[in-house]
Amino acid sequence: METVLEFGLDLIEAIQAVRTPALDALFSAFTFMGNAEFYLLLAPAIIWCVDYGVGARLGILVLLSATLNVAMKDVLMQPRPCDIRPEICLDGAAGYGLPSGHSQNAVVFWGLPAHWLGRGWAWAGAIALIFLIGFSRIYLGVHFPTDVLGGWIIGALILVLYLGTRSGMEGWLASLGIGPQVLLALAVPAVFLVIDPNREMVQATSALAGFGSGLVLTHRYLHFNPSGPIWERTVRFLVGVVIVAVLYAGLSAVFPREGEAYYLPFRILRYGSIGLWISFGAPWLFKLLHLTSASGTPARRSS
Repeated sequence: METVLEFGLDLIEAIQAVRTPALDALFSAFTFMGNAEFYLLLAPAIIWCVDYGVGARLGILVLLSATLNVAMKDVLMQPRPCDIRPEICLDGAAGYGLPSGHSQNAVVFWGLPAHWLGRGWAWAGAIALIFLIGFSRIYLGVHFPTDVLGGWIIGALILVLYLGTRSGMEGWLASLGIGPQVLLALAVPAVFLVIDPNREMVQATSALAGFGSGLVLTHRYLHFNPSGPIWERTVRFLVGVVIVAVLYAGLSAVFPREGEAYYLPFRILRYGSIGLWISFGAPWLFKLLHLTSASGTPARRSS
């Protein structure tokens, strides 16, 4: 393993030998496309303004992927390049390195729409983004090439497993009552959190629990339809994302910080609230403000 890591460090230094301010900015932008903040902008846009069913599936799958990624990192406990040679680190990163969460989640997030669209251009775009997001982590010195490769492989396995079991799994979930559905949405994240209670796991599992519970409530009570004129969708997005920012940044500023008493419970509350807001709170408010289609029909489900 030491030989593999040494090779990775040498490769990163060779790549950074040609770095420029423009390349730094370019690959920082691609890395941002794998950050939580990016998903907190794009996922709500899909859910509130394009297709609730598509956004719901994307959200659940990415949050499950993130949860599994944290668990695997804590099992494998592999260092990051910047832990060994801090001078090559061009971006902030914490925790273990293998597998790369940016790479793993990118495969899931961009691969699923490409599969649904089934067009060559969609796959070409998805593969390009998946590669560039992963490569940005190597360029910035926060992941070894093996971390990125591992992330791609695990992300592909998650995607293939979902596509192979989707019909049966979703049919089984639909057959359950609202009580068992909410219980399942809370229990699965809780198991991971009890096994591995750290700040990254709290973030992923709390968002998953809130988001999943909200999906159940919206499907049961709201039948939210994200269609409508452009101005209506734009207003929905702006109103909704302001609340996301308040929950994400505002609560972070007033809640206990890491190392302080009750940090983890308040972190659970913060990310659980974000997930619940995106999947249920915002659609409920949009209907209350008459910012949804007058038809009141359920959001279209992807095939």
